[in-house]
Amino acid sequence: MKEIGNLLKEKRKENGVSQEEAAEDLNIDVSALENIEEGNTRAFKDMYTLKELIKDYAKYLGVDVNDVVEEFNDFLFEHTSKISLDDIKEVREKTLETEEKKVISPYTKIPKPKKDYKKPIKFILIILLILCAMILLLIFLQKENKRSVELKMREDAVYEFAK
Repeated sequence: MKEIGNLLKEKRKENGVSQEEAAEDLNIDVSALENIEEGNTRAFKDMYTLKELIKDYAKYLGVDVNDVVEEFNDFLFEHTSKISLDDIKEVREKTLETEEKKVISPYTKIPKPKKDYKKPIKFILIILLILCAMILLLIFLQKENKRSVELKMREDAVYEFAK
């Protein structure tokens, strides 16, 4: 991370920009720029925020953002890959212990999960539409059947009359 900080610091000096001016242009604290240039990652709570600040700072100084981001990602990988599984388990256990120690107040209502009624309602509506369509089809078929019987009777009457 110090290499990134040195690169940005040198580029800032090449451009003849002070830290105060850069901080004002980027709308961030001067202390944040100082920490970036010194490679002090512990001053930042969130690595994602730090990455975004570095990207903005690199873009502001005219440094290739992709190279800086790639170098930052390498630093981040090296830093996080050195954390042992035992340390991760220990932190997880501590987190679980603190969760168990939390006291639930009888005055605090725990919200019940809301039921999702949309799916059953959609299902019922689809079934009703299918039933309506079937009823309309049956009514139509009955009317057609009556018409065909009437036509047949007329044809027979005409045929009998013609003889």
